[in-house]
Amino acid sequence: MKMTRLSAALLAAALATGVNAQSGKDNLNTMKQMKVATTDLNIPVVPQTGRNADAIRNNLKKIKMPDGFKIELFAVVPDARHMAVAPSTNMLFVGTRKTTVWAVTDRNSDGVADEVKSFAPSLNFKVPNGVCWTKDGFLVVAEHNRVLNFPAAEFFYEGPDVAVIEVVPQGKLIPTEHESYNHGARTCRVGPDGKLYVTLGQPFNVQPADKVDEFNRLGIGGIVRMDPFDGSGREVFSIGMRNSVGQDFNPKDGSLWWTDNQTDGLGNDIPPGELNRSTKKGEHFGYPYWNGKFKVAGSSAAPDLKNMKEPANAVFPQVEFPAHQAQLGMTFYAGKQFPAKYRGGIFVASHGSWNRSPASGALINFVSLKADGTADKSEVFAEGWLSPETGTYIGRPVDVAVMKDGSMLISDDYVGAIYRVTYGN
Repeated sequence: MKMTRLSAALLAAALATGVNAQSGKDNLNTMKQMKVATTDLNIPVVPQTGRNADAIRNNLKKIKMPDGFKIELFAVVPDARHMAVAPSTNMLFVGTRKTTVWAVTDRNSDGVADEVKSFAPSLNFKVPNGVCWTKDGFLVVAEHNRVLNFPAAEFFYEGPDVAVIEVVPQGKLIPTEHESYNHGARTCRVGPDGKLYVTLGQPFNVQPADKVDEFNRLGIGGIVRMDPFDGSGREVFSIGMRNSVGQDFNPKDGSLWWTDNQTDGLGNDIPPGELNRSTKKGEHFGYPYWNGKFKVAGSSAAPDLKNMKEPANAVFPQVEFPAHQAQLGMTFYAGKQFPAKYRGGIFVASHGSWNRSPASGALINFVSLKADGTADKSEVFAEGWLSPETGTYIGRPVDVAVMKDGSMLISDDYVGAIYRVTYGN
């Protein structure tokens, strides 16, 4: 993106907000005008040594992976969720389901983070789960009901005040009457077309019959796309999903892949988790009529949908995972460090069940692709975060991301950490 566009966006933001900064920690209006919001330039850092870090390292000894792979602690990051690897420096940004976006820096490039601190602490974030980059190095943060854009964040993150563009104002990503603590974590990606794609989970286990058409129109239970700088040209890209918390574009063919979490309350072994592939605008992925190839409409979880008409030309998942493992973040492996079988394939993080007995998941899957770009086989790549002896979690993976050296990062919001997976080192 040309700097002329950035200048225009910042000028428009300043002209639109010629008022005082909001109360408390939310200084959005002040920062949109590139003014100083605080005089305290010192941002506390998260300790990276001590008993907690040692315990995490000890637990990683229990993780099983294919021969030749090694997993180590990269950083202690409280509530670590989705990650965005910086395009030009050896750092990343990490979202949370709380009020913090983390800036994580490996200053000496030794594969271990040297500093973890909050990003833009002058702002009051609300569930800033989704983080992603534009092609020109602008950091997008997708909150529960707002989208912000930070120019050159990897170079200007050291202080509490940073330049910011308000892409979607608070309360405008979804209607406020549909805000809910349920399924409110957004994810984002900028596609080959330069547009911003945002997942919008629907706020029910199964949406009631009188909400189906409205949610489809709004893109709730779907994916919407828009200009990543001003939110213009917004449109619904895909519908018919329940709650996607992970997406990525295949760099080879530009198709958009995404996970989808399954309906609760139908038993331990149904319905399946999903990995889906979008190839064009307007596709319907079946929900709430289908979850995978299980018919939800008319089931005990959705009796009011018994007369629902099956959506025409519904697209079924590329992969069906075991029920209630909660697949979240995913990424295409575009690095060169891992063996050839993994290159171009997909790594998927399974968070683990919350209401299944016994618990299941807490692992990383690998999905290979066929020559035509569709899914081939799914296999467990890393496991051990669910103790077989006690049935308790010692970690819950959320997201996966590939570093420039080809190593892979795994975030864990239960432990509050990011792990680094390497091969042959």
